Amino acid sequence: MKVLFVGDIVGDCGLEKAKKEIANLRRKEKIDIIIANGENAAERNGITRRQYDALRFAGVDVVTMGNHTWANAELKDFIDTTDGIIRPANYPKGTAGKGYTVIDLGRQRAAVINLLGNVFVSTLPSPFTVIDDILTEIKEQGIKIIIIDLHGEATSEKIAFAHYVDGRVSAVLGTHTHVQTADEQILPQGTVYVTDVGMTGAYNSVLGVKIAASVQGFVTQIPTRLEHADGKAQFNALLFEIDDNTGHGKSVERVYIVE
Repeated sequence: MKVLFVGDIVGDCGLEKAKKEIANLRRKEKIDIIIANGENAAERNGITRRQYDALRFAGVDVVTMGNHTWANAELKDFIDTTDGIIRPANYPKGTAGKGYTVIDLGRQRAAVINLLGNVFVSTLPSPFTVIDDILTEIKEQGIKIIIIDLHGEATSEKIAFAHYVDGRVSAVLGTHTHVQTADEQILPQGTVYVTDVGMTGAYNSVLGVKIAASVQGFVTQIPTRLEHADGKAQFNALLFEIDDNTGHGKSVERVYIVE
């Protein structure tokens, strides 16, 4: 099974770039599943129905979220009506939406889990304390291919978590920092890993937002309204292959496109 995971999509600039490059890669590669992190797609973070529908129409099977899951209230209107979007699984029971979903390709099924890290980013229960029960529930369904989006700030937390589940899941893909890391690998027990997939959004920006406002905030130390940048865009993703029989990684490749 070949999987494409698209790094944090930021604003309409990132959305248009994602749509274009997903279409190009689908023509070149035999991709079975496409996943994208969409928690920054809306102008003030979060995601709207328009952006979600655009990603699904572009071929994205699952949209994952993160610490900005609820930044746009519109999500609450549709998160329980579709299997195509998931929020972090370590939110309390009873929270709208769900923390994982299962994609059925007929010949094979794959589970996609969303988790939010603790260090510097949230006070939710640790992903380490919730993952074991989730994996038990998924494996009881006979599913071998399990992909995790771990949305977190600290590299150490993401690396440690990947080793904690190494061999028990197919991939642990870090998101949130918007900076693509050069440590893609297959861990000793077969789990595909990268600390951060990166960002799909404006290239000339500060993590996808306009440079001047971001700089002003650091210079003055006064909270500044940040707006998404536009113009030339970058596309960050991870393309990897999983063995259908073992659920372990076979190959992994970073994708970095700027124009």
